[in-house]
Amino acid sequence: MRSKLKLSAAFMVSAFTLATATGAVAEYPERAIQAIVPWGAGGGADGVVRKIMSIAERDLPVSIFVENLDGGVTSIGINRLMNSSADGYTIGALTYDSIVTVPWEKILPGYSLDKLDMIALVTTEPNAMIVGSDTDYTSFDELVAAAKEAEGEINVGIMGLGSMTHLTLLQLQEMTNTRFRVVSFPDGSAGQKEGVLSGEVDAAVTSLGDFAPLLASGDARGLVEFSATENPGFPDVPTSEEVGLNLQTGSFLLFATPAGTPDAAKRVLEEAIKTAWDSDEFQDWATKVGVTATWMGSDEVTEFATSFQAQVFEILEDLTERGILE
Repeated sequence: MRSKLKLSAAFMVSAFTLATATGAVAEYPERAIQAIVPWGAGGGADGVVRKIMSIAERDLPVSIFVENLDGGVTSIGINRLMNSSADGYTIGALTYDSIVTVPWEKILPGYSLDKLDMIALVTTEPNAMIVGSDTDYTSFDELVAAAKEAEGEINVGIMGLGSMTHLTLLQLQEMTNTRFRVVSFPDGSAGQKEGVLSGEVDAAVTSLGDFAPLLASGDARGLVEFSATENPGFPDVPTSEEVGLNLQTGSFLLFATPAGTPDAAKRVLEEAIKTAWDSDEFQDWATKVGVTATWMGSDEVTEFATSFQAQVFEILEDLTERGILE
């Protein structure tokens, strides 16, 4: 009888634990969800996250609040994300630097992609060459001609050494037989904007979306977008092909949660984000600001992130061996 009582008690405890856990998932979400942006407020990534989350929360019984954790080329935000409770109440945005630069430069000890569960990719964004309206460069050809005439004297701002914008500039130099003076802005597009407006740099390799307000106000102009297709938000900016370049590069924005987040919670988040992504409001907004609304769900985005990282690591290793990248 005693052994039966012990077995019954153990069974009741297990059943209670299972019921509690099941109930917690079934009732998800019960409180506000935090969305981490690993860049400063006002940038392109911040804009995408705030827009899509403001729409996604309409299908949820709770609100989603966005927190900017800038610094360390996204490593500060990543650190908070991967060390948050894996309960579905923290989600974070990742960009190129989160997938490539931070692990390549070993900026964040202990970080690897398996510390996160990928949820969805929502936008892709080609790089572009942008100048301030006060500069003399009105076309891409004029900028290249100036760079050849004054080798190493034309300042071009990038988002950090080893970033996608840096790789784009290195490829551009090889293709055009030019050499620019590289100015790194680890704080991303915010620093690039200040650099362009102040005249600290003559140009910046960034994205049309990141500079959308300055382009709209006339404080900056795009010389080329490194894309194969015209950007409907900025039809006056020529594509790579139109300026005679075979160069297509860019970044992306995807969402992830801490590894081990319950599948049920991840499904709720993915469905809410997908509904927001499908909305005319988001699609129209993306076109207006010059980003490409691109969807990859959880089944695709993990493979994309790992494959992309491996491919770029190979490029970085090659550039390092050739002495082009230190």
